Amino acid sequence: MASMLMNPIRSCSVIQTKSKKTLARPGVKNIVLVEGVRTPFLLSGTTYADLMPHDLARAALQGLLKRTGIPKDAVDYIIYGTVIQEVKTSNVAREAALGAGFSDKIPAHTVTMACISSNQAMTSSMSGKEASSLRLYVSSCVGLIAAGQCDAVVAGGVEFMSDVPIRHSRKMRKTMLSLNKAKTLGQRLSLIGSIRLAHLSPELPAVAEFSTAETMGHSADRLAAAFGVSRVEQDEFALRSHTLAKKAQDEGLLQDVISFKVPGRDIVSKDNGIRPSSMDQMAKLKPAFVKPHGTVTAANSSFLTDGASAVLVMSEEKALAMGYKPKAYLRDFVYVSQDPKDQLLLGPTYATPKVLERAGLSMSDIDVFEFHEAFAGQIMANLKAMDSDWFAQTYMGRKSKVGTPAMEKFNLWGGSLSLGHPFGATGCRLATTVANRLKKEGGQYGLIAACAAGGQGHAMVIEAYPQ
Repeated sequence: MASMLMNPIRSCSVIQTKSKKTLARPGVKNIVLVEGVRTPFLLSGTTYADLMPHDLARAALQGLLKRTGIPKDAVDYIIYGTVIQEVKTSNVAREAALGAGFSDKIPAHTVTMACISSNQAMTSSMSGKEASSLRLYVSSCVGLIAAGQCDAVVAGGVEFMSDVPIRHSRKMRKTMLSLNKAKTLGQRLSLIGSIRLAHLSPELPAVAEFSTAETMGHSADRLAAAFGVSRVEQDEFALRSHTLAKKAQDEGLLQDVISFKVPGRDIVSKDNGIRPSSMDQMAKLKPAFVKPHGTVTAANSSFLTDGASAVLVMSEEKALAMGYKPKAYLRDFVYVSQDPKDQLLLGPTYATPKVLERAGLSMSDIDVFEFHEAFAGQIMANLKAMDSDWFAQTYMGRKSKVGTPAMEKFNLWGGSLSLGHPFGATGCRLATTVANRLKKEGGQYGLIAACAAGGQGHAMVIEAYPQ
C-alpha cells in the first residue's frame, strides 16, 4: 500500500470507458443530482471568524441559486445538516433559506448525524429494498422525492468551528435560572451568595464520544495500531491528499467552490487548508493524542474547518421538464453502526459491501471512489479491514472480504485531510465531487463512504448521467 501512495499523481487523467448497465429499476423514480456547490472551506479562526453558521449556509444556497438559475419558489423543501448547533439559529436550514431569499412558503428543517449529517440530508434510511415501497423515513431529499411529496429539494450542510457555543457550568445555570424565578431581594442575595469560583468554570462542546469518553483522535490512534498502520503510511497518505488537492485546485477541477464576499473582508474563492509539505517536515511533528508513542499527528488529521455546501436534488422528470441536464443519479445507499469504542471509525468497511450488494455491483465496477478522510490512520485502517477475510468473517458475518478500492480511482482531487472537514458539510461535497469526477473521467459508477461519531457510517452509489 505504501508504494502506491508514493506516486499520487499517476493515472489522474485516465478516462474510463462507459460500457456498464444502468442501475435504473422499473417502477422506481429516478432521482438526480442537478448541481452542487460549496463555499471555500477555511481553517477555523481565519477569514470567516466573525460570521455565524447561517451566513455560510446562506452563501452556499445563494451560490446554488446563481449556478442553477432555479426560481426561488420552485424548490419544494430545504434540508440542512449540522453538528454543533448555534443556539440562536437552531434550525439553521430555515434561517439560511430565508436569508438567501427563498420563498417563506418553503419548509425547511435541520438534521444531525455527526460527520454524515449532510449525507442524511440528501438521503433517508430505507426499510424496504426499493424506494418505491415508500417504507422509509421521509426526512430527506431522496425520501421526499421517492415518496412523491416533492420534486425539487435542496440539501446541504454547514459547520462553523470558529465560534462554538460555550455554556456556563451546570451549577451556574441552575443558579441563574433560580435567580430569574426569585421574587424577593433576600432570595436573590442568597442565591448570589451561593456562587463559588467553581461555578464559573465554562463547559466547552464535547470533543469526546459521550458513550466512551474517548476523543476521536485517540480512537484513530488505537485503530491504526490495531491494524498495524505505521506513522510513515499515515504521513504518506496525508501528503498524497494535500498534493492531489493542490493539483486539482491549480487545474481548476474544484468547480463546486463558489466565491464568497465576506462582509468587511476580502472575497474568498479557494480552500486555504491545502498545504503540501514533505515527509521530513511531517515526521518532526509530535503525536497529538496518544503520547509519546502515538502515530496520529496534526499533519495526518483533518483540521477544524468552517464551511457550507448545498446540492439541488430533483426527480429526473422534473429536472428535464425545467431544462436541466443533471450531473448524476443518486442510487442505492445504506447507513450502518457498530461498536463505538473499538470500531468507531470503521463505517466505510461495514457500509461499502452492503451498498454494493444493494446495487448489484462489485468493487471492480466502481470508477470513482470518494471516502471521507477524518484521519490518515482511519483511512488506512479501513483499507486494511476491507482487504481482510479474517475481519469480514469475525466481525461482519461475511464469508470473504469486499476488497480495497484501486488507489488510481481513490480521492483523486484530495479529501478532508487537505480540503477541510466542516462536519455537517462534507457529505454533500463528497457527492458533488463524485458527480464531477464521473463527468471529467468518463466513468459510470461512483461510491462515497464516510465514518461518523457514535460508530456510524454511510455509503452511496452514484451513477453518471448520460453525456
